[in-house]
Amino acid sequence: MHKYFSALLIIFFYFNGISQNKGIKVENLQNFDKQKIHFGYFIGLNQYNFKINYKQNPNYTTQVEEELGLNIGLIGDLKINEHLNLRFEPGLHTNKGALKYNERSKFTQYSDTLRTIKSTYIHLPILLKFSSKKINNYRPYLIGGISTSFNLSSNENSPEDNKNNVFRLKANTLYYELGFGIDFYLQYFKFSPSIRGLFSLQDELVPDNDVNSPWTGHIDKLSTRGIFINLTFH
Repeated sequence: MHKYFSALLIIFFYFNGISQNKGIKVENLQNFDKQKIHFGYFIGLNQYNFKINYKQNPNYTTQVEEELGLNIGLIGDLKINEHLNLRFEPGLHTNKGALKYNERSKFTQYSDTLRTIKSTYIHLPILLKFSSKKINNYRPYLIGGISTSFNLSSNENSPEDNKNNVFRLKANTLYYELGFGIDFYLQYFKFSPSIRGLFSLQDELVPDNDVNSPWTGHIDKLSTRGIFINLTFH
């Protein structure tokens, strides 16, 4: 996770440096935060993972191989008071990862131990944004709330399972999200880099038809974890 914090810090110091180099004495976008409703868009990166709980004394474990994915979406922001805003951020998230089943020798009947998981999510979060007092032309904030997503690649209703190389997940999931970011008030628009953690509140695994399946029989619960870095423009 440290690389995500490093990236956010680099962005912060870069834009802070721009402000300092211009000798910021004038406050940009002085009336921006007085708007009751405003809109924007975001683009960013994600990295999804799974938290796996095993049944008692599993014969083998499962390793998650992560890759970076892409986030794009829109933002609707409703001002509640000077420091609190309600936000809706519908977006499209794409990602590709894999599950690697360790100790191949345990697979006596089935030889393949790798499952690639490609996911396309329609992500729908409702969030509260708590902002500090504006300092020159930047304003730190905390953000958090709940969200749901629809995985268009879940295979939940597929009659085939891992015997046919089909790994199944539930299509709809509920999460909670926590993060922080910084609003930079530039001359013509507001730019906001942020980092956020995503945590599933439910089991997302659709077990194989065989209760002793070497791919899902040893897993008691599988839940998504994720990290987002979003660059937001208002």
